[in-house]
Amino acid sequence: MFGLGRRTQMVTPHEALPGRPAPAFAVPRTHEVLGTPLQGPWPAGAEVLYVAMGCFWGAERIFWRLPGVVSTAAGYLGGYTPNPTYEEVCTGLTGHTEGVQVVYDPARTSPELLLKAFWENHDSTTPNRQGNDIGTQYRSGIYWTTAGQEQAARATRDAFQEVLTEHGHGTISTEVRPFADADGERGAGPFYYAEDYHQQYLHKNPNGYCNHGPNGMTCPVGLIPAQHVAPAQVDVAPPAAG
Repeated sequence: MFGLGRRTQMVTPHEALPGRPAPAFAVPRTHEVLGTPLQGPWPAGAEVLYVAMGCFWGAERIFWRLPGVVSTAAGYLGGYTPNPTYEEVCTGLTGHTEGVQVVYDPARTSPELLLKAFWENHDSTTPNRQGNDIGTQYRSGIYWTTAGQEQAARATRDAFQEVLTEHGHGTISTEVRPFADADGERGAGPFYYAEDYHQQYLHKNPNGYCNHGPNGMTCPVGLIPAQHVAPAQVDVAPPAAG
C-alpha cells in the first residue's frame, strides 16, 4: 500500500470519503509488547500525546521503547472521514495522517523527552513525505492535549530548527495543533485506532518495513522550567473501537 494515491494536497471536507458511523473492524484491548491497555483506561495521572512522523509502524516502535511510556497505538487522526480504514487513508481522500497515540507517566518522563525522540528520528522538513512514502497521510505532526505539551512542542520545534539551519537543512513543516478544538482552532481528533495487524506491527514482524531511524541531529532539551509547565489536561479519552 506504500505510496498509494500519493496525494500531496489536503482533501477538503466536501471531497472527503463518507466513512461510517462505527468502526469497520475490531481492535485489540491489550498492547502486544507492554501488556498494558491499548485503548484505556489509563493509570491515574497518565497523559496522552499524539504524533505523526510518516508510516506509523516504525514510529510506534520508537515510543513503546522509551522509559515512562505506558502504552502506544497506531491510528488515524487529523482528517474528516469518520472511522476510516487503512485502504481509505492511503488514498489521501480522508485527510488523516498515520499517527501514534503515546500514553506516558509524567512522573517518569516529559513531553520534551518524548519530542526529542520525535525530532531525531524522522525528516520534519519534507511536507507530506517521508522518503519514498509520499502523500498527506505521511505528514509530520504533533497534536497536544495539555498546555505543557504545547509549550514543549513549540520550544523543541524552534530549538531543533536552529540545529537544522546550522547543518544546512530546510524549514520544519511539522504541524503543531491541539488534539481537541481550542481557541477557535479545529483539533486533530478524534483518534481512530488502526486495524489489528498495524498495532505493534514491528514486534509481530521484526523484519518488516521501517522508514525511521536517527537523522544524525540532536534536539536540545531542558528548555522549559518545570515550574512553568501548566498541569491542565483536556479530555483525551479514546473513542470506542468496537
